[in-house]
Amino acid sequence: MNRLFGAKSTAPKPTLNSAISNVESRIESVDVKLAKLNAELTTYQQRLAKMRDGPGKTAIKQKALKVLQQRKMYEQQRDQLQSQSWNMEQAGMMQDNLKNTMTTVDAMKTTTKELRKQYGKVDIDKIERMQDEMADLMDIGNEIQESISRSYDIPEDVDEAELDAELEALGEEVELEGLGAEGEGMPSFLVDETKPPQFIDEPPEPSKVKEAAG
Repeated sequence: MNRLFGAKSTAPKPTLNSAISNVESRIESVDVKLAKLNAELTTYQQRLAKMRDGPGKTAIKQKALKVLQQRKMYEQQRDQLQSQSWNMEQAGMMQDNLKNTMTTVDAMKTTTKELRKQYGKVDIDKIERMQDEMADLMDIGNEIQESISRSYDIPEDVDEAELDAELEALGEEVELEGLGAEGEGMPSFLVDETKPPQFIDEPPEPSKVKEAAG
């Protein structure tokens, strides 16, 4: 059976990149042949331009026509090979894009799996209760601040007109008391209490103070 159909090939299958490289090398080979044919055609054209009509010119013209046919054949072959190379390059780009897409999808799957694990550890009800407790503690703190900052012995309802009147009366009282005190414009309650009273005309003599003491 192996002699009839041949043994199964165990060689590795060609990759897309190797196929593209093979086609590119074939295109380079065809370009070399086309360059030779173009050089040969140029030589024939130069000889035909110098020759007169006759059997010799006709023979060279036939050779030039054959070279021209070969050149067209190789040009068609080169165009086909270039199309194949371009198609394979497009397939390669699609393959690369597909690989990148699959890599992105795999990364997204892994990330989603990890996020589910992390969010699974979060208790929303516990967070809500903690937020409620924080709000209650803030309210208690505000009440404590208001309590310790409360003023004492100050009426809550104060008439500003009455305060202005009392302040004005206090100022007049200070001015009146200041007229009788020592020191210009000094209120009586600011005068030194160690000074003798104003009703004594003269200060006592030291000898009389001693006698009174004896």
